[in-house]
Amino acid sequence: QVQLVESGGGLVQAGGSLRLSCGASGRTFSSYAMGWFRQAPGKDRDFVAAISLSSSSTYYANSVRGRFTIHRDNAKNTVYLQMNSLKPEDTAVYYCAARLRPAAGWDRSQIHEYNTWGQGTQVTVSS
Repeated sequence: QVQLVESGGGLVQAGGSLRLSCGASGRTFSSYAMGWFRQAPGKDRDFVAAISLSSSSTYYANSVRGRFTIHRDNAKNTVYLQMNSLKPEDTAVYYCAARLRPAAGWDRSQIHEYNTWGQGTQVTVSS
């Protein structure tokens, strides 16, 4: 089972950009579908984006589509979340998550579908 470590969070002004990284241990990273979620204070953890094992498919929450891009580098065991045009409402702790060899029809937007989670990285967007 992989272990995940996020990095790249920080404080940015509205309209700015950040790139989050999530590094995975182990040799089987390419067997995992990857996702990003976020949790604002006092709110539930919400789906942000997901990417398939081979990067052939990506998925986004409506709130971030067109502003955020998820991609992965299996050679580096890393998944990224490029965040552009950031808004104060993007402020949250961002978590990456991994699902080993998901079966067809799985719901990648659901927390319980993922096997492994990182510790999270704080993103704060000031107005």
